[in-house]
Amino acid sequence: MTDRTTPPVAATRPHSFTAHGVTIDDPWAWLKDAGYPEVTDTDVLAYLEAENAYFDSVMAPHQPLVDRLYEEMKGRIKEDESSVPQKDGDWLYWTAFETGGEYRKWWRKPVLSGVEEPTAGGADELLLDEPALAAGHEYFRLGAFAVSNNGRLLAYAIDDNGSERFTIRVKNLESGEHLPEIIPGVLSDIVWTADDSGFLYGLANAQWRTDNARFHRLGTPVESDIELFHEADEGYRVGVSETSDRRWIILATGDHVTSEVRLLPATDPLAQPILVAPRLPGREYDVDAHGDTLFIHTNDTDPMWRLCTAPISAPGDWSELIAPNPHFYMTGVETYRDFFVVEGREDGLDRIAIHRYDAPTVPEWIDFPEASYAAGLGDNPEYDMTVLRLGYESMVTPGTVYDYDTATRAMTTLKVQEIPSGYDGGQYATERLKIAARDGTEIPVSIVYPKGFQRDGTRPLFLYAYGAYGHAIPPGFSTGRLSLLDRGFAYAIAHIRGGDDLGQAWYHDGKLEKRANTFNDFVDVAKGLIADRWTGAGRIAIAGRSAGGELMGAVVNSDPHLWGAVIADVPFVDVLNTMLDADLPLTPGEWPEWGNPIEDKAAFDLIRDYSPYDNVKPQAYPPLFISGGLNDPRVTYWEPAKWAAKLRSVKTDANILLLKTNMGAGHGGKSGRFESLREGAEEHAFVLWQLGVES
Repeated sequence: MTDRTTPPVAATRPHSFTAHGVTIDDPWAWLKDAGYPEVTDTDVLAYLEAENAYFDSVMAPHQPLVDRLYEEMKGRIKEDESSVPQKDGDWLYWTAFETGGEYRKWWRKPVLSGVEEPTAGGADELLLDEPALAAGHEYFRLGAFAVSNNGRLLAYAIDDNGSERFTIRVKNLESGEHLPEIIPGVLSDIVWTADDSGFLYGLANAQWRTDNARFHRLGTPVESDIELFHEADEGYRVGVSETSDRRWIILATGDHVTSEVRLLPATDPLAQPILVAPRLPGREYDVDAHGDTLFIHTNDTDPMWRLCTAPISAPGDWSELIAPNPHFYMTGVETYRDFFVVEGREDGLDRIAIHRYDAPTVPEWIDFPEASYAAGLGDNPEYDMTVLRLGYESMVTPGTVYDYDTATRAMTTLKVQEIPSGYDGGQYATERLKIAARDGTEIPVSIVYPKGFQRDGTRPLFLYAYGAYGHAIPPGFSTGRLSLLDRGFAYAIAHIRGGDDLGQAWYHDGKLEKRANTFNDFVDVAKGLIADRWTGAGRIAIAGRSAGGELMGAVVNSDPHLWGAVIADVPFVDVLNTMLDADLPLTPGEWPEWGNPIEDKAAFDLIRDYSPYDNVKPQAYPPLFISGGLNDPRVTYWEPAKWAAKLRSVKTDANILLLKTNMGAGHGGKSGRFESLREGAEEHAFVLWQLGVES
């Protein structure tokens, strides 16, 4: 690869299409390889390689800064990190990294009767060696991981190119040998039957859509696997899981707004599935079980959700157990032998409550020490647990693992994230702000900053958001973020509409015809931070990934002067073209989120009005760092490539624009823990460079 000191220019080739009477020119459409998902077009590859060469050339003078940031970030990671062992049946399970290791190893040891300490019960047993599996691959990711009920077999799935097509292997844990069966093209969890004679899984079809649930019986050809359920709606996805008591296998299908659940007895996967309730447009529900009672968590009457029960013998006869609460957004329910647990957010703050079966409407709230934090259930695999594993962190408190005794309500700290290079939480402060959007809605903002931060309107600030799919961004801890805080930055998370930070209505207020709220909220939060003198226009670095990258594209079109640097990772910016292409892997399932511009002219007009790629115009743009992945099935590589090419063609400024395409990775970027750190160091270096902050 040769250095390039001037940015590449992507050729333009005449291309247009007409929809709803509107003709749209797209002269960079050729960057989508006609043979996708195989990318072999030499012109396409040459352009991506030229952009990568330009990236390397531009960043080369800043490599010492990248290296310093990388060493800082690496120094905050405990290299021989291990998880807290957790009991599941006759074994204690945990994972551990070795010093210098990119990937973890999976371990267990027997539990002696009455003893639940990791030092008891015999020698450590290596279940799975991720470093060995990853050797020789540029990318590696472990997907499903399921030990059989008798503890003798392990079924696991790996992806070694970032395409999210996983291959299942089965390992005999007693002999260490692998069984002969190999199942490629999987995109699902793995669930063992009660007798461990086989397992359920789902295959991805040609469009990367999991429209099925299948049963593989050990020792039989994969070609003879039995399809237990097939979903006809191309917008729905099928998943397999199990109830907490492991008596029932769950076959769930749905899209972003509607769901439908069937149950199979774990003892007889070939039985006729029990339909809990037929799909109704806009109704979502999920199911757990306790004895012969189903616990059904649903949004059927209220976007804050409620909890119902029904007998398994009449699964459609729902009776309300816990009514919707306007201040508590119920996000999940898990059943255990002696109690069930409700998780949610109260006015945007994580809450966990224990409910006893003899007094199911009386919550026993678990209290946490800070005013703003992220908390939730950890790994709790056993149905008869009395001590719950919890996870906790805040923007100033490293990740903490607790055991909560449900009988005594005592909280025991098992582990606090270790930062080898040192960390003093007293050097930082965090607040939860509320900033009014242009329509008067108050947007929560979580912010962390170094003590002594001067609010004089000149300080640099890093602003992050996502704002889609009802995905909330918790105010959690980040070791990488410290490199910015220690250089005088404040770091803020805008909890904008489109996420479900304040409930499902918050999500609905940022999707479809209300999508503009997401973009406006972000801009208005930035303006509010400027007005309150946290920072100034042009002193704000912003970042978003995937749908958050769409947000980045929208706000650089609308308010480019506010931003001093922009990080857009795998950005979903070619929204109109993608939603018009029903053959793309994810498109039909995305229509409930964005609208269907093929059939609906109003959706076509709306998406065309905000789609970042379609709205690039001749104006000054801020410095941009754009990334993509050649094997990314979620945001295809040509979206960032086309966006970068169009920006280069029309923007009127001399600011840096970089496009980096990972040629051997997918949506998540590099897979190893240190390789991903280096990518973060590059992005931070770009921000520091563009904002002129002392490095």
